[in-house]
Amino acid sequence: MTVIAGKGPTLDPTEVRASARDWLGLVVLAFSVLLISVDATVLDLAMPSISADLAPSSTQLLWIVDVYSFVLAGLLITMGTLGDRIGRRRLLLIGAAGFGIASMIAAWSVSPEMLIAARVLQGISGATLMPATLGLIRTIFVNPRQRTTAIGVWGAMAGGGAAAGPLVGGWLLEHFWWGSVFLINIPVMAVLIIVGPMVIAEAKDPNPGRFDLVSAGLSMLAMIPLVYAVKESVVHGPTIALAAIGAVGVAAGWAFIHRQRTLPNPMLDLSLFSRPAFSTAVLTNLLSVFALSGVLFFGSQYLQLVLGKSPLQAGLLMLPGTAMSVIFSLAAAWLVRRWKPSVVLSIGLAVSSIGAAVMLWLHADGGAGLFIVAFMLTGSGVGVALTLTSDLVVGSVEPERAGAASAVSETAYELGVALGVAVLGSVVLAIFRKGLDVSALGADDAHSAQETLGGAVGVAKSAPDMVGAQLLDSAHLSFVSGMHVAAAATAIILFANAVLVYRMMRSR
Repeated sequence: MTVIAGKGPTLDPTEVRASARDWLGLVVLAFSVLLISVDATVLDLAMPSISADLAPSSTQLLWIVDVYSFVLAGLLITMGTLGDRIGRRRLLLIGAAGFGIASMIAAWSVSPEMLIAARVLQGISGATLMPATLGLIRTIFVNPRQRTTAIGVWGAMAGGGAAAGPLVGGWLLEHFWWGSVFLINIPVMAVLIIVGPMVIAEAKDPNPGRFDLVSAGLSMLAMIPLVYAVKESVVHGPTIALAAIGAVGVAAGWAFIHRQRTLPNPMLDLSLFSRPAFSTAVLTNLLSVFALSGVLFFGSQYLQLVLGKSPLQAGLLMLPGTAMSVIFSLAAAWLVRRWKPSVVLSIGLAVSSIGAAVMLWLHADGGAGLFIVAFMLTGSGVGVALTLTSDLVVGSVEPERAGAASAVSETAYELGVALGVAVLGSVVLAIFRKGLDVSALGADDAHSAQETLGGAVGVAKSAPDMVGAQLLDSAHLSFVSGMHVAAAATAIILFANAVLVYRMMRSR
């Protein structure tokens, strides 16, 4: 216990221990985060079934997959700040109800438009849930060690859920119809709505100031065009139109930053970024997810389209890496009790860098075992990084501002996902297209083959034997060459981040 002059005795945070009720609340929060993360990737495997049933156009198909992440990314800062004002638990319960309703609408959609609308509602609800859960953990777990452990559980569910999405989707689609990938959300959301008020205490900023609708609009106008532009550039290549859309996002982002500097009660306190621990943690969060999403993007294609594994087999081969990410997310709390966070975090990033480097030895004729090892190393380091960066972000601000800080961390996460797929995906596809031999194909088939690895495999299966075999070999070799370049770039980025973390945080 400490005494502050004029204020009397106050409890030292290290003396405040969480109750059994608090830990039960963490379980409820963790499962909600797990489902939100699964929902970001589970839909990929269901797209063929949805295409056959609802017959969406190619544009509608892209919106069904991507609109969830677009809306979620655009609303994170707004919802994080809103939770600080109206109460994070209240916003969490509203979001849970909305997510459950949206999931039911999605599961029984009868048209592409109905499914897109349901995915928009899921994105809105997901944006309320993610920062609210992390912000509540910051408030509930005052003890720094217990908070790191709690955030480790949160990080394990967030990272593990995203990686487990394809596995969950593969199993459900082998036993049920495509709507089942949405219905799994409803029981957990129902438990959150019923049990949440009993085990989760309300938390909010007692003096939040005025909610600025202009800032909210600018944050959405910054994030949504940027995420859209980078994702679409991967699928269709960069265009003038996409560059213009991205420029709108950049301009809105500049206007948002300028406005935050002039407001007496800004939606996002930019002075947080002057704190080395905060800014380094946000950057590391972004780059860690950048690496993981890139590996998932080209790794899943490598296993299925190069090595010929089924979606479920590919998910099972990724399971060890997912498990290591979960284990080391939880182990991070134990590790920082023995070594400085800067040491643990930099070593974790270095391990992920080694994992990315191992992928340089993958080849087109086989290598599933080597991929498992590489993904395990990458997942281990990223698991440590997600826990410690999230802990550093929310631990560097006062509890009443935890929602806004959590939103910054979550925004970095979403940007990392978008940029990982966009940048690394563009590298792989550029080298793939350059090395693909389409000399024996007609113009239409050549165009289809050069679009994606899946397109090349499809054309190869319908082509004459000799032509198809030649195209398939060329596609596999050029894709693996692209993977090698992307893996090398990922390894360099992660190692440079490890050095940066150690230099910026070694005195803390």
